[in-house]
Amino acid sequence: MNYKKIAQETLNIEAETLLNAATNMNDVFDKAVDIILKCSGKLVITGVGKSGLIGAKMAATFASTGTPSFFLHPTEALHGDLGMISPNDVVIAISYSGESEELSSILPHIKRFGTPLIGMTRDRNSTLGRHSDEVIDVVVEKEACPLDIAPTSSTTLTLALGDALAVCLMKARDFKKSDFASFHPGGALGKQLFVKVSNLMQSKNLPIVDKNTKVKDAILKISEGRLGTVLVTDKDDKLIALVSDGDIRRALLEDDFSLEENVLKYATMNPTTCENENMLASEALVLIEAKKIQLLVITDKNKKIKGVLHIHTLIEKGIS
Repeated sequence: MNYKKIAQETLNIEAETLLNAATNMNDVFDKAVDIILKCSGKLVITGVGKSGLIGAKMAATFASTGTPSFFLHPTEALHGDLGMISPNDVVIAISYSGESEELSSILPHIKRFGTPLIGMTRDRNSTLGRHSDEVIDVVVEKEACPLDIAPTSSTTLTLALGDALAVCLMKARDFKKSDFASFHPGGALGKQLFVKVSNLMQSKNLPIVDKNTKVKDAILKISEGRLGTVLVTDKDDKLIALVSDGDIRRALLEDDFSLEENVLKYATMNPTTCENENMLASEALVLIEAKKIQLLVITDKNKKIKGVLHIHTLIEKGIS
């Protein structure tokens, strides 16, 4: 059996469904967006079975893109949770047939509250279609399922239409990256936009030696510091150099290497530093990669050490 061909056919059927929907879209979509934009409450998504699963995902997408939203299961609504819906809300009800028994049972109560109702169904004359203020068509020529039974093309289309609504609302509200990140402070984007150098830098127990230190003592300090580097300062405690374990290993290959030498002989003088501890951690990573270094030293304007930021810390914290 050629599974690759079956997979391709499935994707082609679902892709054609989406293209047909895009071609045949009417002004009902504009009206639905306007209804949601005027909502002073929350956007409530409801549906049963596969439609319910799609609805839950839609609610999560809306909530994370600036439209307060939650999913309400029709069965739970019949047993008390209907009180979660107010006249200030908007309800999107999803049912491909438009005749889901549990969903149909709560529709008269939603209308009794005076809550605007947007239906997503294939049949405008169905129970859901008749109760809805606006109906977004979910019409497919065939399911990708070989039996034309299991919700496949129809669920894909419903999900895509939900995404389309969310994108329209984002553009209408001028929703920006910073807005998205504020809803995802623990996510990758949130870390890029909010985590600063000061949040991640190490400022205590730093491996620091003065410029008169011998190599053998600097090696001990490198081991104690566990950063693979020792910071070298002058008599005024200003940073003047760095010595890494790599510098020491390379020095070992020199004929005149001596543990009694001054550490500055093998040091990197005038290392890259940063005076802005409020710099975004993601920007610090760009600097570290551009300079091909592992450790960025944070100093004040007088080159006195305030802390260090290691590339490993950035990676561990998911900064990219």
